[in-house]
Amino acid sequence: MDFEVGIKAVVNGTTIQRRVKCRQHLGDFLREELELTGTHLGCEHGVCGACVVLVDGLVVRSCLMLAAQIDGRTVQTIEGMSDSNALRELQAAFANRNAAQCGFCTPGMLLTAHQLVSGNDKDVTRENIREFMSGNFCRCTGYEPIVDAIESVIQGRTQ
Repeated sequence: MDFEVGIKAVVNGTTIQRRVKCRQHLGDFLREELELTGTHLGCEHGVCGACVVLVDGLVVRSCLMLAAQIDGRTVQTIEGMSDSNALRELQAAFANRNAAQCGFCTPGMLLTAHQLVSGNDKDVTRENIREFMSGNFCRCTGYEPIVDAIESVIQGRTQ
């Protein structure tokens, strides 16, 4: 028997109320129920980072979080962040540095990078970027273009 629970949350600026299955993962809920398919499901074990969304402004792996856990919280997906232009600098830097080749990992990369570049740390090194992004896998770029893109955004903000 699938038990359901009622949730009320803000997703990409819109308040939603739904009944969700208690065991439904957030990533599946976003993709299947809300048709927000920019959140990609890769490993479904919390390892690859393709399913990253922001919950209350923090990076969360939506394959590890249950949809029921967003009750009373704010969720931002790649669609909402892109529509609000919050990722404009990062998206341009990823395009300029060829950091988004096949694009499968890109939504998770952009949201994770957004959290990093939104911090107040002005002395972020390439090693810090690599460490912060280490939970996001990419099979196409070799990571250097991604690090270059993020570094360029950080340097642009400190000048």
